[in-house]
Amino acid sequence: MTTIEIVIPLIIYFIIPLSGLLFFLQLKKRMKRENVQNRPTIELFIIFATYGGVILVVLTDLFWYWSGMASLGVFYLIFGAPIVMGVIAYRHRHIRTISKYHKWIYILALAYFIVLALFLVYVYFSK
Repeated sequence: MTTIEIVIPLIIYFIIPLSGLLFFLQLKKRMKRENVQNRPTIELFIIFATYGGVILVVLTDLFWYWSGMASLGVFYLIFGAPIVMGVIAYRHRHIRTISKYHKWIYILALAYFIVLALFLVYVYFSK
């Protein structure tokens, strides 16, 4: 096994998810410090996981070998994530004025539909 065969999956499957989790925990701590009412922690985690999944699938396709887990990730991103993001956007349409975090969750949940369209174009034209 070469060094590159160790470094690429280490970055894709460990460093990137770990950095996303640390950033999520930092935002969660910041919301607590700012005493945000009705903190959207679960929604924020789902958004991080969904966009992180998009990043992982694209990086896997570009730099590593396709696997069954990558196929399951694509299945979630195409069929499950639009429903989940739609529900998050719908639930936050009236409470987006509570804080900047609520506003960004609403925007990111709606923006997923644009990301999904771009992702589908990428999947269609890749390889």
